[in-house]
Amino acid sequence: QVQLVESGGGLVQAGGSLRLSCAASGRSFSTYSGGWFRQTPGKEREFVSAVSWSGENTYYADSVKGRFTISRDNAKNTVYLQMNSLKPEDTAVYYCAAKFLGSVFTSENEYSYWGQGTQVTVSS
Repeated sequence: QVQLVESGGGLVQAGGSLRLSCAASGRSFSTYSGGWFRQTPGKEREFVSAVSWSGENTYYADSVKGRFTISRDNAKNTVYLQMNSLKPEDTAVYYCAAKFLGSVFTSENEYSYWGQGTQVTVSS
């Protein structure tokens, strides 16, 4: 079992930055690939970014490519999402997810473990 806890969300003006963290406990997180998803009210959860268990492979949704960067520190059992040049349309609850081994996955159905989410609000 892996438990995930997100942090780092908050209110920021358009053009600003935030860094989300996803801290994992339980089994060694270094053997899990990680992903970030987001959801707004009335909409389905959408893929944002993913990183392989080794950190060598990353993938981004087109909507965040060039603005967001995913990374991980396996020594700290943490996956990060650096979000720059934020836009009001980035406002959502952001969730981190984990899957044992594997590379990068864009479908939420691939992930076995989820955090509780952290709110990101970008004002215009």
